[in-house]
Amino acid sequence: MRLTEFLDFDAIRVGLGAGNKRQLLQMLGQTAGARLGLDPAQIVDSIVERERLGSTGFGNGVAIPHGKIEGLTTIYALLVRIAEPINYKAIDGMPVDLAFLLLSPPDAGAAHLKALAAVSRMIRHGATIEKMRGARSRDALAAVLMASEERDAA
Repeated sequence: MRLTEFLDFDAIRVGLGAGNKRQLLQMLGQTAGARLGLDPAQIVDSIVERERLGSTGFGNGVAIPHGKIEGLTTIYALLVRIAEPINYKAIDGMPVDLAFLLLSPPDAGAAHLKALAAVSRMIRHGATIEKMRGARSRDALAAVLMASEERDAA
């Protein structure tokens, strides 16, 4: 599965002002809810419930909050770059400035894991992460993601 298959490029945000983890999750829920025509509170509840199991801060300043959403028919992701890194209680203790929200239908077990793996492959490349941090616009950030995916496919 490729990131470009489920990432909402039009929802990419650069310089998001989130002061803490709770605000970030609220903003992600609001954005995804508006884009998908779903209740933002349902999205926030799902990702907060997942956070209770353990932080989705994967390290190197990246978080992948994720959840399963009733009424969703396909896997959906959006990406934000946070203006000022926030304490996310990530596994490595580093503050987070990049967040991929990943939402899946409740019955998308294997597809959900493949989507998580696609995001994980992208964030393993330190050079890609640095280019993402240097991107000054949504289009520039999208270009970094597409170039990274093409590199991985080659």
